Amino acid sequence: MFRAADFPDLLVGLGEPDDAAVWRLSDDRALVVTTDFFTPVVDNPYDYGAIAAANSLSDIYAMGGKPFLALNVAALPPDLPADVSGEILRGGAEKAREAGVVIAGGHTVQDKEPKYGLIALGFVDPAHMITKRGAAPGDVLVLSKPLGFGTITTALKREQADPTDVSEAVGWMKRLNKVASELAVECGVRGGTDVTGFSLLGHGWEMARSSGVGLQFSFGKIPFVRGARRYAQEWIFPGGTSDNRLYFGPHVRFSEEVEETAQMLLFDAQTSGGLLLAVPPGEVERLFSRAAQAGQVLWQVGEVVEGEGIEVIA
Repeated sequence: MFRAADFPDLLVGLGEPDDAAVWRLSDDRALVVTTDFFTPVVDNPYDYGAIAAANSLSDIYAMGGKPFLALNVAALPPDLPADVSGEILRGGAEKAREAGVVIAGGHTVQDKEPKYGLIALGFVDPAHMITKRGAAPGDVLVLSKPLGFGTITTALKREQADPTDVSEAVGWMKRLNKVASELAVECGVRGGTDVTGFSLLGHGWEMARSSGVGLQFSFGKIPFVRGARRYAQEWIFPGGTSDNRLYFGPHVRFSEEVEETAQMLLFDAQTSGGLLLAVPPGEVERLFSRAAQAGQVLWQVGEVVEGEGIEVIA
């Protein structure tokens, strides 16, 4: 049986769950390793490839690292037209190039339903690493992308989505978390994660538990993509959203003013979501100032508090 103590250079990997594994190479350099892949969430194969690549690289950014190398992982139906497969891989390759990452090969297998993603590697300075255990009471919670991708893509699958709503969500899902990560490291952030399949509240609870703190979110400050609240009113959610509510719900307290559809949006399973950062209070103003200079949108959505679990107020 493997124990963390047997591998002193494995800084992250066998203990509390985090976004990627981290292996120390030297005092000031560590290797960050992660992988992710999934079935299509949009109809356009190029967009699907770009979203999958951005999502895979996000775990490196969530650790405060800089990705540099990746391998494709793909499962493709044998009857899938070659131009469709090519567009998926082109979307991934061009997104990786935008990130400064080299895709140096990969592996494919046959499957009935397409699946695509990356094995991604990056470097991080252990002294400036961001982890889920790095949040402290008094930190300010900051989010780098809006929520609602799950309900939008589910509406798309049901052929109930407005194309304008889909276009906005796709734009956000394709956006790299590169700038947000770099600014977080610059401003001394040590606690954070990215918001993906376990939802804002699920990943938030993992961070709260790992850090031994509580989180308080203000629903009125949380951003959502166009159409998300309308589809939520129609109860259009992916299956993962209900799973998240069932599993993480016992750790969350909602004020009476937060209605059920609003609660579900906070459990909504995201694809290629933003970073949730626990920012030291003395660095908040500098972070937002630097973000404005860099063209990076950020939202202040809550705070880290003493205690445990999560509270959502209106």
